[in-house]
Amino acid sequence: MRKLINYFKESFTELTKKTTWPAWDKLQSSALLVLVTTVLLALMLLVIDFAFQHLMTAIYTL
Repeated sequence: MRKLINYFKESFTELTKKTTWPAWDKLQSSALLVLVTTVLLALMLLVIDFAFQHLMTAIYTL
């Protein structure tokens, strides 16, 4: 049990004292970049899926 308590204490110390966290502005811009990239990739996959669906429908109706 002592090892577990020591682990949590060391983890807390590392997260609060040794880790450098990004500034709020940098964090917001990074989150926005991830959001935009995710939406663009989702749209690209939608187009690819739509095209593949129509291609397969055309092949199966021959």
